[in-house]
Amino acid sequence: MAYSNDYQYTKEHEWVKAEGGVAAIGITDYAQQSLGDIVFVDLPKPGEEIQSGLSFATVESVKAVSDIFAPISGTIKEVNSELATAPEKINADAQSAWLVKVQIKDPAQLSQLLSAAAYEQFIKEEGH
Repeated sequence: MAYSNDYQYTKEHEWVKAEGGVAAIGITDYAQQSLGDIVFVDLPKPGEEIQSGLSFATVESVKAVSDIFAPISGTIKEVNSELATAPEKINADAQSAWLVKVQIKDPAQLSQLLSAAAYEQFIKEEGH
């Protein structure tokens, strides 16, 4: 899988696509493949604050329930409500199935995320 250069990534296998002070956040294709078919997503409510490095959502797959960690801090502006009734959208295309959109609190946090090439190298080195 080639990862998009328009996105940034975390070592916890989340992606971020920042545009104009707002960032869409989702899980990577690698994360979805590792989890197996996702059957339920528990997302925060608009207006909630999320902190970089802390869990803000969970996804439940046929294998396990997994925390999703915030790659950046900010305020939830929007949640992908389609996932409440169709979590399989993540299975079909994890790179475009965003979970939340966040008003970015500290744009400098984006510089701490991985590029597509660095993320691909990370998962290769991890033996994935």
